[in-house]
Amino acid sequence: MQAIKRNMWMKVRKIASPRNIVFTLTSLATFSVFYMFIEWQNRETTSFHIKDHHSFKPVPDCSLGRVNRNEIQAVKFPENTQTRQKALLFLKSPQTQMGRKIVVLLESARFKFNTQNGEIKNLPVLIDDNKGRYGVIIFEDMLSYTGLHQWNRDLLDKYCRDFNVGIVSFLHPKRTSVSHDVEFTQKLGNFPLNYASNLKVKDYELNATAGILRIARPAEIITGVLPNDWTVFEFEHNTYAPVSTVRLAQAYEAHDTGQDLRWDKNKARPFRQSPSVNRQSSLFGLFPSESVTDHRLPAVVQDLGKYDQVERVIFGEALKFWLHQVLFLDAISYLSRGRLALPLERNVQIDIDDMFVGVKGTRMTSDDVTALLNFQEELRETIPGFSFQLGFSGKFIFHGEPEETEAERLLLKLHDKFQWFPHMWSHMQAHWFKNVSQLCSYMDINRQFAVRHKLNMSHGYAVSPHHAGVYPVHQPLYDCWHRIWNITTTSTEEYPHLRPDHKRRGFIHDNIKVLPRQTCGLFTHTMILDKYPGGPTTLHENINGGLLFQTFLFNQFNIYMTHLSNYGNDRLAIYTFRRAIKFVQCWTNLQLRYDPPEVVGRKYFELYPEEKDPLWTNPCLDKRHKEIYSEDKTCDRLPNFVVVGPQKTGTTALYWFLNMHPDVESNRPSDKTFEEVQFFSGTNYYKGIDWYMDYFPVPSIDTILFEKSATYFDQEVVPRRVAALLPKSHVVVILIDPAKRAYSWYQHMRSHDDPTALKYSFYQVVNAKRQGSPPALISLQRRCLDPGFYAYHLERWTDGRRSDQIVIVDGEMLKEKPAVVMQHVQKALGFKNIIDYSKKLKFDQKKGFFCQVTEQKRLKCLGKSKGRLYPDMDDKSQMFLTKYYQVANTKLLQMLKSMNKPVPKWLEEQQGS
Repeated sequence: MQAIKRNMWMKVRKIASPRNIVFTLTSLATFSVFYMFIEWQNRETTSFHIKDHHSFKPVPDCSLGRVNRNEIQAVKFPENTQTRQKALLFLKSPQTQMGRKIVVLLESARFKFNTQNGEIKNLPVLIDDNKGRYGVIIFEDMLSYTGLHQWNRDLLDKYCRDFNVGIVSFLHPKRTSVSHDVEFTQKLGNFPLNYASNLKVKDYELNATAGILRIARPAEIITGVLPNDWTVFEFEHNTYAPVSTVRLAQAYEAHDTGQDLRWDKNKARPFRQSPSVNRQSSLFGLFPSESVTDHRLPAVVQDLGKYDQVERVIFGEALKFWLHQVLFLDAISYLSRGRLALPLERNVQIDIDDMFVGVKGTRMTSDDVTALLNFQEELRETIPGFSFQLGFSGKFIFHGEPEETEAERLLLKLHDKFQWFPHMWSHMQAHWFKNVSQLCSYMDINRQFAVRHKLNMSHGYAVSPHHAGVYPVHQPLYDCWHRIWNITTTSTEEYPHLRPDHKRRGFIHDNIKVLPRQTCGLFTHTMILDKYPGGPTTLHENINGGLLFQTFLFNQFNIYMTHLSNYGNDRLAIYTFRRAIKFVQCWTNLQLRYDPPEVVGRKYFELYPEEKDPLWTNPCLDKRHKEIYSEDKTCDRLPNFVVVGPQKTGTTALYWFLNMHPDVESNRPSDKTFEEVQFFSGTNYYKGIDWYMDYFPVPSIDTILFEKSATYFDQEVVPRRVAALLPKSHVVVILIDPAKRAYSWYQHMRSHDDPTALKYSFYQVVNAKRQGSPPALISLQRRCLDPGFYAYHLERWTDGRRSDQIVIVDGEMLKEKPAVVMQHVQKALGFKNIIDYSKKLKFDQKKGFFCQVTEQKRLKCLGKSKGRLYPDMDDKSQMFLTKYYQVANTKLLQMLKSMNKPVPKWLEEQQGS
């Protein structure tokens, strides 16, 4: 404002002269009028600069239907909650819009769930070890539930009664034509409940006494016509109670059409009843007929279980209405007896990035700084202790207009009023620095700036510009954060990917906690409400039940990213958060709180300990990751395929044979684990993908890279890690008779002087009772037996990976006819150059296995540790193991056939197929 005044005065002085006094006076008059307008406009927008803010729809007044928060928290669920924290979801199809919506909401709430798709012919297993597998049942379509075969319906209802589990379902409209005629009061299965669909409704109201309300809090009637078509209900039994009600948006005339009643939207005569509906309990029978559109009709119904002892919540809409997403969470919480429930507490942190970085004329003025401080005090009334986190790059301070420089001086004067966190000195991306010393030196300049100006840096928090170096990990950034700032916590939007945002997670690397960051719809370019992308309506939808509201709803830890420019100009961030927080407080019982970043980091990983381990992905397969990945790095040194084991099946022989191929190169050997990197299965994984790729050569155009680690096959975490980093790679699995594999491992341990293997016979090992036996004996038994459940482990490798990416090798055939097997392996892996291994391999009578034929026509064989001759397995152990693996081998046979994989000869012989 001062700049506008100053520039106008300069123009007036330049124009005014003794030779043109008339023109000068005219200019002064014009300026006076303009100045008065500016001053009036400034007075009208004291709170924030947004024009015409009085015309915006106000936030709810929160005056209706208040619920006592203490009562909400005091709700006690029945003691019989012997179920797991998992939902069972029945979808008509995972491709339907409704089905995808439910899945996204469950994922956003981090609820575990199993999905059954399509027609329900048989129910999944519901009980394990006398404990229910599911805490709540969810049906995308209530008619799928009522249409269950009676046997399945009785079984599911019995499970719900026995384990005190409820059912959430949806009876959403399904328009089959453009006609506005809709069926009236159809009976819902054999329930005393009728419904009418495909209706336009208005004036939504929550029932303040509804038993399921926990997060949801009645604020006011949502007036006006609601989007989309709806279903409403009528009751014939006191087991039902409305959770919410609506009014019809328009009157219809009823016409008898046999057993149906259809409505004409163009007529406004009172409703008549269908002959098939009980007149005393019809949808409108309880209300005066003079004014049909004034009646309140149930849109969400709670079944209290008085009719058949099963509790349910039924929605008459497809979760497109924002408040139904809140009620969906409440229904799950109530019907699972608290087993699947989000806490009411929400941590809120608001970062303001780039405090001194901005184009001239878009930075904060002193009035903006004062408004920011006042808004912080305002937030502290509802979020005790709240403080904005101000991120700074010191190099760019005092580079704005004079009034912006004054504002920055005021910020430094008020340094103790806020919390501060560092970016880089000149906002450079961390991966631009090639070594640790350069990066640390540059980072230290920003630290000296913070010391000079006494900025409060006590919380050990930092944010890297553009998220560069945090993920994908640039190790020098973490090294310098430790050395220069003693950083313990950071945040990013990039892990594991920027989109979808509801799947953002945290991880810990190098003892620095990386927390998921959220956006609030404001970016560096969103400075003026009128220029907001999509217009002001888009921002208000984002706040009023849209994405910003949903972020508060589903995330227990909210770290919002905003920018300096959002607090100058229109002060759009203050406007946004004031309205958003008011909306959250009006419509929910969520309790907002503030904790310093290092406390948030500790709480986050206490709540989600499974996220401590990172999950590395390929940076080159993600456009956003590639943008913030070092230019001198590539992903070319990631392997094309991985030999995953299991141990003692011939993995070393296959590794050796593959290296004979002129186009194939393996990883270089490790000092500790020899030819195996063992990256995905141990602590090496935490060293990051740069460490992993250093084990591989820089490939030429035709080079095929691979690694072999036989420890991978049966470790639960490995398939997920391999799929994340190498989603397009092949996985090679070698299978031999699991009984032989178990015996080979036992003999392997004896040859390495394992005291347990030397102490016990093989039969004693495999037949030992897992309760009461020495831990060392049980450990040896597990390593002998557990990897042999091939189908169980193979299922994890097929998850998210195409069948043609899994290559099955007959390990016993590999030993007997390696050239034949290698022909199959080359084709399965897609090699362009297929070589004849019969010319490269020859059987050595002394060794008892095949060796390489060198160019000098000599034999080169594996070392003494390979091909050892063991005594035959005793008959007693053989009989025990044949029976022990019988079911597992049958499942393996079925799995391989379903995958169109060749069945190993040994398995065919055992199964008689």
